[in-house]
Amino acid sequence: MTTLERLFKIRDDRGAGYLVLIDPDKNDKGRLPSFVREATEAGVDGFLVGGSLMLTNEFESQLQTIKRNTTLPVLIFPGSLFQVSSIADAILFLILISGRNPEHLIGNQVVAAPIIKRSGLEAISTGYMLIEAGKTTSAEFMSNTKPIPRDKPDIALAHALAAELIGIKMLYLDAGSGAELSVPDEIIRRITEHCSLPLIIGGGIRTPEEAQKKAEAGASFVVTGTIIEKRYHRSFIKEFADAVHSRSASKPIP
Repeated sequence: MTTLERLFKIRDDRGAGYLVLIDPDKNDKGRLPSFVREATEAGVDGFLVGGSLMLTNEFESQLQTIKRNTTLPVLIFPGSLFQVSSIADAILFLILISGRNPEHLIGNQVVAAPIIKRSGLEAISTGYMLIEAGKTTSAEFMSNTKPIPRDKPDIALAHALAAELIGIKMLYLDAGSGAELSVPDEIIRRITEHCSLPLIIGGGIRTPEEAQKKAEAGASFVVTGTIIEKRYHRSFIKEFADAVHSRSASKPIP
């Protein structure tokens, strides 16, 4: 079974999946093994690894640590060309479809593609959409692109439909790390009503109740990172997992 198939099975079995983002620059590597084990036991469905910058040289060693301490899917969420490793189960092959910077539409992908192909790493083509979040985030600044206005769901939908017609496999709607505001539920609902692609939603989600709302709006996967870094505790992670999984698997899956 491919990693993409595993993700789809998680979504189908649980209604929505809960992923935790680990930024190698921000986590405490000393507590990483216990964190991964406890998050796995708390009901997390997988891990994303990556960040906008790379201030340490421990990307691969941290991937190895994560893989040794969980059997859940471990996916690279790359912030740069330097975040590629065959240690992971798969990589989200991101195309920044919300922006008009050619480097993030095709330039970086052309450079990365041969490296990924040689590594044998499973690549999951993912349309990446930045959504306005109340302040300038690292992703917005580093990509030199404007996010989609949060009060323009039709613009977000048009981008999603374009990704679907191009043949992209998943969509990642991101408010950005440490965002003041999360992706609006209305944007999630509008896309899931008219587009068949699974949605990953991340950025600015600070409470289990907010995570549950994203799942109920139609998110296939909900991602948290910063809030877990700040309030790391197994019971807190479990609250998020339970909230995301509360979306009934009997509901129609987009």
